[in-house]
Amino acid sequence: MAFDLVQYFAEQVNTQKPQLLGQYSREDRKEHLLEINALVLGKLITLWRSNDKKVYQEISSPDELFIQEVARHLTTSPKNQSTLAKSELEPAVTEILRLQLAELKQLNDIGNLEVRGLHELLLGQIEHLTGQAPDWVWSTNDLLELKGSKPIMQEEISLDSTMKEFNQMVSQQHTDVIEDQHNAAAVVNTTVPGWSKILEPVVAIIILWVLYSAATQMFN
Repeated sequence: MAFDLVQYFAEQVNTQKPQLLGQYSREDRKEHLLEINALVLGKLITLWRSNDKKVYQEISSPDELFIQEVARHLTTSPKNQSTLAKSELEPAVTEILRLQLAELKQLNDIGNLEVRGLHELLLGQIEHLTGQAPDWVWSTNDLLELKGSKPIMQEEISLDSTMKEFNQMVSQQHTDVIEDQHNAAAVVNTTVPGWSKILEPVVAIIILWVLYSAATQMFN
């Protein structure tokens, strides 16, 4: 199972954006932020599927216009059934999208994930997102395979435990890369060049001629 970005982002929102939707009660705020967190992360996953290089570029160097366009699209979608007013929803979506991109950039820099690692990380979040939001969220961000999904009970874990999980994922990825490189080198080293097969009969003839000459000289 991939490192849990769903919970990680939720923790980062509470830590970095304590004022976001602060006008609501604790429970209502938590519910709204969890929906928006799933809405934004799901959209990043579907965008990654359609153009991973574009999203990787936005993670590496976020563009404010991209953030605004995605936030506007999610907010104004006719499938969006959030109970928040659009004047509250769009700024919240914008802030959480900006935060998620920044955190993904930091994780990418720390773990040197690059496209391959981020692909595994982002697509691995589908399992963590399962059942974490109502169906309108999945219809809005086009993560349609999660429609009708039921919540998966997960134990609450600390941020330290979450980061240990991330470090294990990075370590495993680097191990896989080293093994791939070793296997590729082994293939290169054991590959017999085609020209050697052509020269085999010639070499054999030369060896036989040398042996024949030595034998002739021996009996003369």
